[in-house]
Amino acid sequence: MHPGHQLYAGCMDGMYGSRKHGSAALELKHLRCLVAIIDTGGFTDAAHQLGISQAAVSRTLRALENVLGVRLLHRTSRTVAPTTAGVQVLARARVLLAGADELVREAATGHSRLHIGHAWSAFGQHTTEFQRRWHDQHPETELRLIRHNTPTGGLAEGLCDLAVIRGPLDLKPWAHALIGHERRVLALASDDPWARRRSIRLAEIPGRTLALDRRTGTTTLDLWPDEDRPAVEYIQDIDDWLAAIATGRCVGLTPQATAAQYRRDGITYRPLRDAEPVAVHLIWRPHDPHPATHTAIALATDLYREPSRRLTRLAR
Repeated sequence: MHPGHQLYAGCMDGMYGSRKHGSAALELKHLRCLVAIIDTGGFTDAAHQLGISQAAVSRTLRALENVLGVRLLHRTSRTVAPTTAGVQVLARARVLLAGADELVREAATGHSRLHIGHAWSAFGQHTTEFQRRWHDQHPETELRLIRHNTPTGGLAEGLCDLAVIRGPLDLKPWAHALIGHERRVLALASDDPWARRRSIRLAEIPGRTLALDRRTGTTTLDLWPDEDRPAVEYIQDIDDWLAAIATGRCVGLTPQATAAQYRRDGITYRPLRDAEPVAVHLIWRPHDPHPATHTAIALATDLYREPSRRLTRLAR
């Protein structure tokens, strides 16, 4: 038996052994048998595909019908077709078997997928290049970028393995690495008079209304003195932020990554001349790191350094 099938039989069948109808237990081999009968069109070919006897196929299907308490197949001397209940069970069986097969692959090969979460932007202007290089250099580990509107980009919720963090977050609970810095820019409606300027000063913003995301945004009112702070309109996420700015009623302060990842008709981004850059971190759970964590950190750090290297070469 193939090692993967051994793990499948020994581990996964045990998982479903507690689901019982009467005295019998539902096992994944029952579902695999049903799928094989339908896909091959009969008991003989299903037996050949599964590497068991035709009598064993009949016994396995009968055991599944006994467990579920319903008839699953219409059988004649020449054809096999699912009953109405059989159609429903077949659809669920395919989902369960696909999940089981994926679990077996991950157990046999290690972590085969890396999820990186973010609240607003992933790696900004470096996002596409990060994805391309990861695909080329690490094809054995599928990369998925996930946007989740929480302060930890989905990490605290268990939705990702790593998260890109720019906001003012307490990093003590997390393992973390600084991968780079991004300058701040001002987002404003394209018909705003300021859109014709090359840059804006931080001290000018208190004369405007600022769209602010208290939950996941990078901007806080601490950027200005207590006595000279802008009016604020609080928003819920990036989509609300963009909508408030496009109407012209607000402006927004954000890292360069937002400008790179969220280009919108009706919105213009202008650099801020005198604002401190935003630190970009990758964070992860300290006691359960993904095996590819440090590889991802190295690649991201390299991409953030490359613009500086190009400027250094040009200056020589």
